[in-house]
Amino acid sequence: MDFPGTLRDRRTRGHLSQLDLALRAGTTQRYLSFIESGRSVPGRNMVVRLGEALELPLRERNELLLAAGYAPAYPESSLDGPELAPVRTAIDHILRGHLPYPALVVDRAGDLIAANSAFDLITEGAAPELVGPGRNVYRLALHPDGLAPRIRNLAEWARHILVRLGHLEELRAELTGYVPELEPSAGLLGFAVPLRLQSSYGELRLLTTVTTFATAVDMSLAELKLEAFLPADPATAEALSAAAGTMACAAAQGPGNT
Repeated sequence: MDFPGTLRDRRTRGHLSQLDLALRAGTTQRYLSFIESGRSVPGRNMVVRLGEALELPLRERNELLLAAGYAPAYPESSLDGPELAPVRTAIDHILRGHLPYPALVVDRAGDLIAANSAFDLITEGAAPELVGPGRNVYRLALHPDGLAPRIRNLAEWARHILVRLGHLEELRAELTGYVPELEPSAGLLGFAVPLRLQSSYGELRLLTTVTTFATAVDMSLAELKLEAFLPADPATAEALSAAAGTMACAAAQGPGNT
């Protein structure tokens, strides 16, 4: 698609009028109309401003620049490279700080980057090939050899996951085949949908939060998501604390301390 068509598509997808977008980008509706009709060619700075005004993900802002004939503005660094070393340190600190509750970091595709030790309680019993860095956490959640047999509210939780995968069509199609038919929700679900997961410490009722690096200008960093689990009731909080205590004791009594 050419630049005028790409811009118009992004604007209509964001439910913005030409006037709305022009005001956000600091230009006029007349000029924006000329851009979308191909009568005016915007400069690089204007394309950057339009991407910001549309609140596009950095990857899509680069695509907008390419469609306009300009080089991408936002880099994509390796998470293992020196540029993002402070980020890796911060991630490790955040994951440890969330203990005794599970937390993990995933990339744009849902592949695991890192997790804290409490996440082991979530993954217990799952097939080894579904667990660990580089493995897809959404597949882990819904695969028959993953968490699915232990999730008490699988249909509800599957719906919660699948609606997040609009940009991953192949994965969404695969995972849809693993779960029960998703009937429309009936009745009050409460203020949030908990994950009800059977574990060796009893049933865990967990709520999730998602945190992103809001000021990131590097695509790799901007696309990371920190997903943290929080107990939805006192029994779950006690179970997670007990599991953390057991793991700490096991670590202290490792081969070097026996």
